[in-house]
Amino acid sequence: MLANPADVRSLAEAAPVADYEVIRRAVAFITENRTAQPSADEIAAAVGLSTVQLGRLFSRFAGITPKQFLAAVTLDAAKRLLDDDASVLDAALEVGLSGPGRLHDLFVTHEAMTPGAWKARGERLTMRHGFAPSPFGIAVLVATDHGLAGLAFADPGDEAAALDDLLARWPAAMHLRDDAAVAPHAAQIFDTEAWRPDRPLRVVLIGTDFEIRVWRTLLAIPFGRTTTYSRVAAHIGRPTASRAVGAAVGKNPISFVVPCHRVVSSSGDLTGYHWGIARKRAILGWEAAKSHRV
Repeated sequence: MLANPADVRSLAEAAPVADYEVIRRAVAFITENRTAQPSADEIAAAVGLSTVQLGRLFSRFAGITPKQFLAAVTLDAAKRLLDDDASVLDAALEVGLSGPGRLHDLFVTHEAMTPGAWKARGERLTMRHGFAPSPFGIAVLVATDHGLAGLAFADPGDEAAALDDLLARWPAAMHLRDDAAVAPHAAQIFDTEAWRPDRPLRVVLIGTDFEIRVWRTLLAIPFGRTTTYSRVAAHIGRPTASRAVGAAVGKNPISFVVPCHRVVSSSGDLTGYHWGIARKRAILGWEAAKSHRV
C-alpha cells in the first residue's frame, strides 16, 4: 500500500515541520564541522538565515541557543551522558527520579502482543495510520485498538516510503487511512506539557520475544540520557548479544516513544538510526534541552 504524497504535502508546510527542515540542515552542518566548533553566525549562514532568525528558530525548537544545541549534539556530549551514569538502566529503577525524565517514565504504558499474534503478521488486526507534523519532521503513526503500534519520521517527499516501511511489518493486517484516529496520539507524544501519569500513552509492542525484551529495556532509559548496546545486552541477561541487540534496536517500530535514539556505541558515537543520524542528533539535543542537560 502506497501513501499518496499529495495527501501529506500540506504537512510539509506546517510550522513544526518547516522548522525541522532548517534544524536538520543546521545539524548536518554542525556535525560535519563540529571539530571546528562553528559560530552562530557560521551556522546561520550555512542554512540561509540571519543569526537572529537562527536564534529564534532554535528557541522555538528546543528553548536553547544554537551554541548550546551544538554542545548537546557533539560526540563529547554523548560521552558525558554515558560517563554521568554508568549504570543508567539500574538507576532508572530507583525511587526518587524527578523532572521530565521521571514524567516520561510514567507517561508510557505498554503491553506486548502474544508470540502467535506476531507470527500471524497482523492477521485479524485492524491498524489505522496517518500523518502529523512533529518537531522532527512529518510523523507517520500506526495505531490499533490496543494502542500505538508504529511511529516513524519522514522528510518531505519520503512519506510514502516511511509509511510502507511501517506497514510492511504487519502485511496480513487490515490497514486503514485515518488521520483523525492517530492525531490524539501525536498530540500526546510531542506536547511535553501534556505528559501526565494519570493519562499514559498506551503502546503495543509487536515483535519476537527477544525484540520485546530489548524494547522494554529501551523504555527504562531516562529522558535526556543515553546508554550502550552492550549495557542493554547485559541488562536483559545476554551480555554477549550486543550485535543481536543492535538488530532489535534497529527494528523498533515506535521511534521516539520507545527511545532507540538513546542507544549509542561504547565510544559515544551516534550510529545506526533508522530515520537518519541528523534526526537522532536533533532528538538528543531536543531532549537535552528539555531536561536542562546542556
